[in-house]
Amino acid sequence: MSGTGVPGDGGTLPERTGDRQGGGGSERWKERGVALRVFVYVFATHLFAGFIWILFYVGEHAKK
Repeated sequence: MSGTGVPGDGGTLPERTGDRQGGGGSERWKERGVALRVFVYVFATHLFAGFIWILFYVGEHAKK
């Protein structure tokens, strides 16, 4: 059974990547990602709210 990944049969185990190569940097990278995502969501929400406010303002002052 070659190539099954079971130790002792000559197969190879898959290497772990990411967690141990950065020396704990992956946690900081995730925190930055979350902070960036929160900033973008807050900015987009305020932009959308401003657009809705402008629509109401223009609709209120439209000549009828």
